[in-house]
Amino acid sequence: MGKLILVPTPLGNLGDITLRSMDVLRSVEIVLAEDTRTSGKLLKLLEIQAPLRSFHMHNEHSLLERTVADIEQRVGDTALVCDAGTPGISDPGFLLVRACVVAGILVEALPGPTALIPAIVASGLPCDRFVFEGFIPQKKGRQSRMKEWQNETRTVVFYESPHRIERCMRELEEHLGPDRPACVVREISKMFETYHRGTIAELARYFASHEAKGEIVVVLGAAGN
Repeated sequence: MGKLILVPTPLGNLGDITLRSMDVLRSVEIVLAEDTRTSGKLLKLLEIQAPLRSFHMHNEHSLLERTVADIEQRVGDTALVCDAGTPGISDPGFLLVRACVVAGILVEALPGPTALIPAIVASGLPCDRFVFEGFIPQKKGRQSRMKEWQNETRTVVFYESPHRIERCMRELEEHLGPDRPACVVREISKMFETYHRGTIAELARYFASHEAKGEIVVVLGAAGN
């Protein structure tokens, strides 16, 4: 029986791929990919030939049982990749990992790119204790989630859509006040990587007049900072 290996992929800069990740992708029997077109381009750039099979949030429930059975029967290892970053971190992967653990299949996770870590360590906000919220709800539960942070004593990190970042800052100002420190990080490891630091009110004013594009991570200072 082979094992399941979670392989992080670059967020933007191809140089972020690790030597170990490339070795694994060359050696596995099959690669489960969130988007076979995106992963196919990456493998081509790395000059790696590996069979790709689709495994994403829209089919993981229906394919889960069969995928686990395939891994059990396969002699070689299986790699799981997402479009960018580490599988399972706001990307498909958790259900498969849990099912493989239950089935007694060895699961290995390689270290590598994930957006939340560089965002928090370069934000200028305390990173010794933090809570990661993933993507916060778009509608139902959004306001109550933000209200939970009113007395949060740890730094909060979450992902947000560029189309909602102005609204997000206004909502944070409403629920947490104008003076809470924050940092909005955009396009980590890509050509136009930017860090916007300031109070919630300052960031709300900035994004009211500046269109945001690309992948965004928000780092929110703890209550009392």
